[in-house]
Parts: sequence; structure tokens; C-alpha cells
Amino acid sequence: MTYAPPAFPEALPPLPDWIARPGPQGDAVFGAGAALGHLHLVLRAPDLPLALLRQRLALRAAEAGLARAGRPERAADLRDAVHLLRPGDRPGPAGAVCLSWMRAVERPISAKALHRALPDHAPEQITAWLAAGQGSPVARAAQVFEAMRADQPRAGAEALILADAALARGLGWSHVLPLLALGLTARDLGKSGDDLQGACHRALVGAVREVLTLADDLTRRAARLGAVAPKLRARGAAPALALFLSSDALAAAALSGVMSGRAARRLCDRLVGLGAVRELTGRDTFRLYGL
Repeated sequence: MTYAPPAFPEALPPLPDWIARPGPQGDAVFGAGAALGHLHLVLRAPDLPLALLRQRLALRAAEAGLARAGRPERAADLRDAVHLLRPGDRPGPAGAVCLSWMRAVERPISAKALHRALPDHAPEQITAWLAAGQGSPVARAAQVFEAMRADQPRAGAEALILADAALARGLGWSHVLPLLALGLTARDLGKSGDDLQGACHRALVGAVREVLTLADDLTRRAARLGAVAPKLRARGAAPALALFLSSDALAAAALSGVMSGRAARRLCDRLVGLGAVRELTGRDTFRLYGL
């Protein structure tokens, strides 16, 4: 991997206020379309760390889904469950949901890639569910969600992963970007037909606003990381920085492929001291780092 330090960027354009104004169903459709069009342009910003954005949104999607299910796990718990796994260990139920989302956003959309996120479902079945969607991208997403829930009534995160995959594919995006998983409520998930599609349109405006806020924050953090890069003399620092630009969180041990364990710990502490990376746990041991 290579790393090219970005220049400090201008703020990414926020979602115009008029898009989020409440209104009747027709306004919700228009608002969702306008929001998605705005997001489509922002995602092409050259300094935006897209892989990191997808990973951070995957964490938020998992957290939102667990909250809808009444579970107590939040971002810190999910990071521990995923990033502190030892070889051969299996995550608990909450960690499995987070891991599914992170795998769903890693690779370009295909049945094979989605099978990594949904290993209990054969690629052929995933293909069939994705083919159930017709019409606009939002209509396709809602129909795919209903199709999977009809076959798998207890599917929650799995159906939302496929719905967001169908939405992304309909918009011409190469990767899943969690949106519906962020915006839909527990009540929305019980709807069907036109009511579900209306809920999806309304949910997308709020979800896009959240994504834009996060994208702007990560763009600035990535620029800060690039600014301190010339101060780093450790061998393997450049590929290590590239890892930070594509990972929600990293233990120092995750850098073992590019530097020794001691050097990795020193680099992480150095980056924290320079204000380029945050220590995410607040602990003295089993620490995790990220932008």
C-alpha cells in the first residue's frame, strides 16, 4: 500500500436545509433523491478516505441495529468484540453483527462478497434476493428487504445489508454504504409495500445528513494525518498510515506486517501525541487506535 499525504481540504458541502424539510409523500421522494444526488457528488471528493468512511458507517449501522433490538452494546463494545478477537475465536452475537457489516462494505458488491458477510446464505440465494428489486433504487432496496424477510422472518441486519447493497447497486456505487440501516426505525422495519418505501425515502434524508457530517470530519482527520507524515521516521510508517486510512480501529499488533511490535506501539503513541490519531478505548492495555 502507498500513502500520499493530502492537502488540507475545504469543508465538504453540507446537505442544504431545504432538502430536509418535512412534507407529504411526494416531497419525501424528492428529498431522498436530492439528498442521494448530493451525497453522490460528495463521495467523489478526492481527499475523502472512502474505505474508512465505509468502515465507520458499518460500525454505526451495527450499533443502530443492536439498539433497535434493545441490546446494550455500543461502539466501544463492538470494537472490542471485533478488533480484539484472537485467531480461532468467534465473536459473540453483537460482534457477529458488527463483523457482518464490516465485511459487507469491504469489497465491491457481488453475491460472493456479500456471502462473506452473510455466510449462512448461499451466493445463489443472495443473487435471487437481490434480483427481487425493481424500479427506482429506493424501491429496489425496499423490495429486496421484503423478499429476504419473507423467506427469513428473523433476519434483521442481514436484510438491511442486502437492502443497502441493492440501493448502492441501483445508484451505480461499487460498494455498500450503510444508509437505510442508519435511518430506519424499529417501527419502519415492520412496514411493507408503499409504506415501507415511504419510510425508506424519509429515512434516507437523515442518514445522508449523518454521513456527510462524518465524511467532513474524516476528511479533516485524514488531512491531519497527512500533515504529520513527514515527521515520522520509522520504517514502515507509510503503509501503517495507509492502514489507518482504511480501518475504523487498529490494535498496535495489527501493524505487525509492516513493523515490529515495539515500533508499532511507539508509532501509535507518537501519532496520538501529534494529534493525528486517537486512542479509542481510554485503557492502558488492549488499546485501539483510529482517526
